[in-house]
Amino acid sequence: VNSSDTRSSMMRVLCVLALASAIEAAGLGAMPNLRLRGGSKFSAMPASVKPGVLYGDAVKDLLQHAKDNCYAIPAVNCVTSSSINQVLEAAKKFNSPVMIQFSNGGSQFYAGKTIASPADTLQGCVLGAIAGALHVKQMAEHYGVPVVLHTDHCAKKLLPWFDGMLDADEKHFKEHGTPLFSSHMLDLSEEPHDENIATCTKYLERMAKIHCLLEMEIGITGGEEDGVNNEDVKTEDLYSKPEEVMQVVEAFSKVPNAMYTIAAAFGNVHGVYKSGNVKLSPEILGQAQAYIKEKTGSTEDKPVFFVFHGGSGSEKDKITEALKYGVVKMNIDTDIQWAAWDGVRAFEAANHDYLQGQIGNPEGADKPNKKFYDPRNWIRKSEEAAVARLGEAFADLNSVGVLA
Repeated sequence: VNSSDTRSSMMRVLCVLALASAIEAAGLGAMPNLRLRGGSKFSAMPASVKPGVLYGDAVKDLLQHAKDNCYAIPAVNCVTSSSINQVLEAAKKFNSPVMIQFSNGGSQFYAGKTIASPADTLQGCVLGAIAGALHVKQMAEHYGVPVVLHTDHCAKKLLPWFDGMLDADEKHFKEHGTPLFSSHMLDLSEEPHDENIATCTKYLERMAKIHCLLEMEIGITGGEEDGVNNEDVKTEDLYSKPEEVMQVVEAFSKVPNAMYTIAAAFGNVHGVYKSGNVKLSPEILGQAQAYIKEKTGSTEDKPVFFVFHGGSGSEKDKITEALKYGVVKMNIDTDIQWAAWDGVRAFEAANHDYLQGQIGNPEGADKPNKKFYDPRNWIRKSEEAAVARLGEAFADLNSVGVLA
């Protein structure tokens, strides 16, 4: 990449960040702060947790509330402004806090597939993630729900993407006192265990200074997602050991003001598979919690914030069991992708004869069809189907009514 290209790329990032500053400085349509109370079966929501994007202690307080009340926060991958809106709509409808997250591929899609992402900067992916974050920040409080703004799996080859987003976080922190994103995930689970922990610790030191939470992964989540294929990994690599979790806790506890979650493997698989093909063992998380409590002398029975990856298609009893062992976040992607498509499919099936041309349908050869092919109609059907399926996922995670 020549120097002029690099300067041009950096100017695009600076322009996007300048837009963020302008939005916050102008306080466009800002809503008054609202206090949220816990639903009837939940304890009161911490005072720090308010509608809008959460940062720092507010994120940690929400995760603690989830752990104490045995629910998990739904974490939904988004790739367009429409998919962001449907998640916010679902969170409002079902009175649940939510995480909106962007994968590397999803970030590139948000920016536009023709925006260049050279391997040394992954600039298009950085720009797309920033653009998505700005949309969430502008809209979240207007839906009246607390949102954790997160980025998903970042493998070693994608570290330039991570670095670019942290640059944006640090710039935003300097100007506004918060990072741009609430949290980020590093997924170095395919690297040697010691290297995984050492690299994550280095990044955590940087993130802790701006009150940004790190999610890390040990063990391997099977299946395939966003171009990362782990379908042929050894079975034993799908299950983390308590000692491995403890090594993470020991390393991270040395970082001042560290905030982190751990995606420990307990048989998780990305995608959807036939029942019986995936053996989830949530009790592994319980064993790890007990081990860490003993080794650290913690007064908590569940000292670690765990994350559940590969949640789509999981057996509901296994989800419930995982919640008991300190899972505070579960990723939801594949099931929502299908629901969004199914909404479009059903709309097309019901209106097939009105979608074969701009003019002409069963009502007459000269009748227009614009109201059927207008994207606002069929995209809305996709959103409605996704919102309904998200409600089912929220119920599985016991988060419905947390904000009621």
